[in-house]
Amino acid sequence: MEARIDKWLWSVRIFKTRTIAAEACKKGRISINGAQAKPSKTVHEGDTVQVRKAPVTYSFKVLQAIENRVGAKLVPQMMENITPPDQYELLEMNRIGGFVKRAAGLGRPTKKDRRDMDDFLQDSTDVSDFEEFDFDE
Repeated sequence: MEARIDKWLWSVRIFKTRTIAAEACKKGRISINGAQAKPSKTVHEGDTVQVRKAPVTYSFKVLQAIENRVGAKLVPQMMENITPPDQYELLEMNRIGGFVKRAAGLGRPTKKDRRDMDDFLQDSTDVSDFEEFDFDE
């Protein structure tokens, strides 16, 4: 049995819509057995599908090639997650890292950015620094 890769990615719930799955294929983020895949490429049982969702590259083994979306409980019967543990460590390190540096001038600061700036400004302009200075002299 075989299925189009974009339909298979959608049917096993790796992507929310088939359009998003097709876009990922067109951008070169999907590979089948190490070769980049176009949306129309067919996937067969036993193939290894790699999906690059920054910063991690997930790997899945196709157990059943299907084109119809299945419930979440049936997904383990259709594919096996064979992603190496080091990829999950990379994801965890990225999550722990927290702040994602934006290029200067792009977007507004987040609430956390604003709080950090307020804390910084409040600490640096402490009024107690000026109490020892006599302004009348």
